[in-house]
Amino acid sequence: MTGKLFDSELKVMDVLWRGGDKTAKQISETLKREIGWNVNTTYTVIKKCVDKGAIQRLEPHFLCHALVSKQDVQRAEADALVGKLFGGAPDKLFAALLGGRKLPQEQVEALRRMVDQLEVEEGI
Repeated sequence: MTGKLFDSELKVMDVLWRGGDKTAKQISETLKREIGWNVNTTYTVIKKCVDKGAIQRLEPHFLCHALVSKQDVQRAEADALVGKLFGGAPDKLFAALLGGRKLPQEQVEALRRMVDQLEVEEGI
């Protein structure tokens, strides 16, 4: 994929991530119902996603297939955010997200499991 996906493009991608391959018409109908987009807007945004390599257009019926996963896009966006605002330090992002908030015990335990898993993967 080339380039960053913008908010409008992420809306199209989300339809595919939630429901798998869809025709452009089905995507258009979904986005009209959910956010009020018209057909031309949806088709323009789909074309931008195709041009960026995020969507593959298949025939018949202009079937759209996501070429990038939601997890890959989330990871890239998170990396860009950490690099841009936190000098590449994920711990600073984490501290900013918490911002003195008290987390429920189950969320603290989930975070501990994530850190434990990272330590296992990194051999720490």
